[in-house]
Amino acid sequence: MKLRHSTEEELHVRWISIDEVTVRVAIREGTDGRIPLLLLNGIGAGFEMLLPFVDALPETEIIMFDAPGAGKSSAPTLPWRMRNYAKVCKRVLDDLDVPFANVMGVSWGGALAQQFARQYPQRCARLILAATSPGNIMIPGRLPVLWHMSNPRRYYDKQYMKKIAGTIYGGKMRTNQLSAGAFADLTTRPSKRGYYYQMLALVGWSSLPWLRRIRQPTIVMHGDDDPIIPTANARLMTSLIPGAKLMIVDCGHLFMLTRARRVAAVVKRFFEQELEEVA
Repeated sequence: MKLRHSTEEELHVRWISIDEVTVRVAIREGTDGRIPLLLLNGIGAGFEMLLPFVDALPETEIIMFDAPGAGKSSAPTLPWRMRNYAKVCKRVLDDLDVPFANVMGVSWGGALAQQFARQYPQRCARLILAATSPGNIMIPGRLPVLWHMSNPRRYYDKQYMKKIAGTIYGGKMRTNQLSAGAFADLTTRPSKRGYYYQMLALVGWSSLPWLRRIRQPTIVMHGDDDPIIPTANARLMTSLIPGAKLMIVDCGHLFMLTRARRVAAVVKRFFEQELEEVA
């Protein structure tokens, strides 16, 4: 299975200084004239991991960045709270002169997307929450899986990543070693300090008390075989966010990669509703 696509060469990559950190940002220009999509990645991950999904939305302008300490962005000196990471989202949009964006967050990035939608509601047009949870207060995954996720070893040892991919990510990764290997090839070594800071940012953070106040049109997407974040979390979030829609995908935690075209088709239809509302 091939996960790396030509879009990697089509990205415009720039570096932005935000407070004490230097953030790597990538922009893939669109042709449909719609609101850009801001993609927020999982813990420790560089934006390369999102390229298969980006490739499946060829007409949409995409903005991605490595969270401080993840991918190739520098790590902050001291731990940050989620509000600090949300400020980075705003600063990236400011630097690009983008007044607002549709926001899609994956896993840890889904928590950040929720925080951004709450903290800067005027900058978030639509919200897509993929393979994520309401934070510290959630229905947890199995302990062996959480143990593997508690450190960034999988990003430093690709053979280890291939070995545990099925266990921690579920879905297609359980049976397809080619998929696991291709996924490992998309990973970038994060800063160990940055990885643990991202984990610490979730300590004491929960969106449950305020999810009912989210007003952006929202889709919650989740795999039916997600060992990291059980599907019940997606159902809970959907029940709390006013008007939210739920999509269950027949795969695991990485369904955005293994089911990229199917997910992209749903996202595209979601964006097309903007035009209907304006007309």
